Amino acid sequence: MPHLPTKTLIVIAGPTATGKTAAAIEVAKHFNTVVVSADSRQFFREMSIGTAKPSAEELSQVKHYFIDSHSITEPFSVGDFERECLVLLDELFKKHDYVVLAGGSGLYIKAICEGFDDLPTADPAIREQLNLELEEKGLNYLQEKLKLADPVYYNQVDLGNPQRIIRALEVFESTGNPISSYRQAAVNKRPFHIIKLALNMPRELLYQRINYRVDIMLQQGLLPEVTSLLPYRHLNALNTVGYSEIFDYIDGNTTLDKAVEMIKQNTRRFAKRQLTWFRKDQQFIWFDAGAPDLIEKMIETVEKTS
Repeated sequence: MPHLPTKTLIVIAGPTATGKTAAAIEVAKHFNTVVVSADSRQFFREMSIGTAKPSAEELSQVKHYFIDSHSITEPFSVGDFERECLVLLDELFKKHDYVVLAGGSGLYIKAICEGFDDLPTADPAIREQLNLELEEKGLNYLQEKLKLADPVYYNQVDLGNPQRIIRALEVFESTGNPISSYRQAAVNKRPFHIIKLALNMPRELLYQRINYRVDIMLQQGLLPEVTSLLPYRHLNALNTVGYSEIFDYIDGNTTLDKAVEMIKQNTRRFAKRQLTWFRKDQQFIWFDAGAPDLIEKMIETVEKTS
């Protein structure tokens, strides 16, 4: 029988502002393929400036999927993404030997590469109560509850993400079992080869790029974008860096300058958490995002390992 070519998923990950979008486009162009986004906020049509979506010019260079694919009014979980994306990849691999999966959302990348845990459905009343506790007592209170309920997951989860903490607590309070007990020991075998590439740069340079990017977002109209989303501020999608801080300013709780400074600080913290997540995965091959021959090195690595 003839040897069938191995289909390969090229993952391009790393912290925010390292140039993943530009790198993914160049790699996709080389392999004559497409880019699938694994950014948990760029799915949403209503959120553009604050999510640093690829520009119209970038989107015109190669076909992108999961950009502007959903509305913030539609519930869209990581489990939904896994199901929809695997169906899409099955179709894409009929036409392409390579597909690029690019983004900074580690959990979404993990869902595609390894599968996501089949978690029990929780009582909606419990989620409502936990959201009330978040509003009245703050995130620290829920963090401490999680620490007592599930110290294993407490040490793994992004503690700055209230939705993940609430999800873990609602599973615990619904079932009496910690969410860590449901997490898969085994990795789901995928019908394609996976190569994981990650970008990084010296911290000082990364923080400069983050600060500059936030300034550009303000120039591009972040404030009007967030203001237009005020009627939807209760939705999970908008409980994120770049939007929460502007809502605080609109509410009169802070000045615009302070809100902008908090966006920069919270984005820098987010980048640190992303780095921690990706470094835990030993399969990632790391590249200096500022190297002049970055794309050549990434392509060479793919060709050697695929």
